[in-house]
Amino acid sequence: MATELYDLTIPVFLRGFNALSVILEKGRAHADENRIPHEKLLSARLCEDMAPLTSQIQRASDAAKFTAVRLGQIENVPMDDNEASFDALLDRIARTVAFLESVDPAAINGREDADVELKTPNKSFAFKGRAYALNFALPNFYFHVTTAYAILRSRGVPLGKMDYLGGI
Repeated sequence: MATELYDLTIPVFLRGFNALSVILEKGRAHADENRIPHEKLLSARLCEDMAPLTSQIQRASDAAKFTAVRLGQIENVPMDDNEASFDALLDRIARTVAFLESVDPAAINGREDADVELKTPNKSFAFKGRAYALNFALPNFYFHVTTAYAILRSRGVPLGKMDYLGGI
């Protein structure tokens, strides 16, 4: 039996958000235990030209949502990019997870060869469904999850590989 496109995407995102929630909770606990202002961690960046922690969570959310929207041709659930606290970021993750859990597998399965267009302010990219999922959507999602992990780890949050991998 072939692996369906839904199985290659939505459960992977759900697992990633589970791990990301744990990572954020550990970041908050570390800040509280060490009297680090939350804003200091939330605005932290790996490099000056990279987006801060808050944006990494927002982009991971967008990457997962837009995968379902583009592949499943379903309505997006817009989310403002105004999260400024651990609670707000965790709420965004929860809302993203709820959206992903509402996606009918039948909306995505069978769309491996469907045309998917990704428009950015400067360029447009054309993909087939499977290539979009495997070559853009999943790497993009994990880029932002990894960067969020790395930001917190670089600020002394006691995170390890198993935190990133989530419940195996």
